[in-house]
Amino acid sequence: MRGAFFTGEYPNVLHEIGVTDAEIQARIDAVFQTLFYGDDNTERVYFPVGDDMAYMMDIANNDIRSEGMSYGMMIAVMTDHREEFDRLWRWAKTYMYHESGQYTGYFSWHNRPDGTKIDRNPAPDGEIWMATALFFAAGRWGNGEGILNYEAEANAILHAMLHTESPRSGATNMFNAEHKMVVFVPDFGRVSQFTDPSYHTPYFYELWARWAAEDHDFWTEAAAASRAFWPTTAHPETGLVPNYAEFTGEPAVFDSYSEVFYSDAWRTAMHIAVDYSWFAADEWQVEQSNRWLRFFYDQGINRYTTKFTIDGTPLDPRHRSLGLIAMNAVAALAADDPIRLEFVRAFWESDLNVGQYRYYDNLLYMLALLHLSGQFRPHPPA
Repeated sequence: MRGAFFTGEYPNVLHEIGVTDAEIQARIDAVFQTLFYGDDNTERVYFPVGDDMAYMMDIANNDIRSEGMSYGMMIAVMTDHREEFDRLWRWAKTYMYHESGQYTGYFSWHNRPDGTKIDRNPAPDGEIWMATALFFAAGRWGNGEGILNYEAEANAILHAMLHTESPRSGATNMFNAEHKMVVFVPDFGRVSQFTDPSYHTPYFYELWARWAAEDHDFWTEAAAASRAFWPTTAHPETGLVPNYAEFTGEPAVFDSYSEVFYSDAWRTAMHIAVDYSWFAADEWQVEQSNRWLRFFYDQGINRYTTKFTIDGTPLDPRHRSLGLIAMNAVAALAADDPIRLEFVRAFWESDLNVGQYRYYDNLLYMLALLHLSGQFRPHPPA
């Protein structure tokens, strides 16, 4: 099999359950409208600031996260909404970016709505998605001036990822030089000595290896390292992965969140499946996607909950999450077990969250909708 990156044919799995192009586009438009311009109190997570900026808010925590900003930028470029993209990027660059100090070139992982930094340290998935979204913006719209020279800004982020660490900086690179893997937090000490499986996006690294201004060999090696890492951290029977893992794959012993399968780890299903869909580099990804979906199918397609030990013991028997429903549907891009379409159908029939807990789940829903419709695809810079 040749991946979609080489054939240009990005699969539309929603067609396989009988959804028409008109229905798909209507759903994408409606979800975008809800997330970006819906009711202030129950629907939207995008909030304009002044004449030219905006942020994506985690409603439950009343903060702005680099994760959400990067997802908002990615959704905007994939749906061809340049104004919203530029507003988000200006806010991130104005309030989250570190012009100086130990984290120069990085972004704080969460801020208050007034722009003040709550924590100065970065979360690497924010930088990873921002840089890729900026490359896509350069390809879709062309480069502008200053911070709207998208390609230059993407390259600056990638440069910081690999060229920050020094004895005096107080920060490490975002990728471990020995293991070629993204670290949990680029800070000296324990937090840079393990990884987060859901931060691994080899399908983005493959693009960087082709498009970046430098370090092409490293990004090729990082893609291979992530593909080799996933089989070491996924449970051989359930397919579940921990939220945080050692570079050697076993769950990281860090805090009560680290060793379990929960909200970070949900996203790994998407990354594995999309990597296979785009590049088809590892047939294990098909087996893994089947194994993952079979675990949840056996739990009950409309009953499975969201938090488990990686061997499959439920830890919260009451809670269901739209975010996990969405990520499981994306696994259908790589899976070939016939049950895959039941997960896609369950996704299509699910409603967006409203109210306090709409941020994370609804953003994952929108990313899944773009992937499953074949509309999440690379836009190469000129």
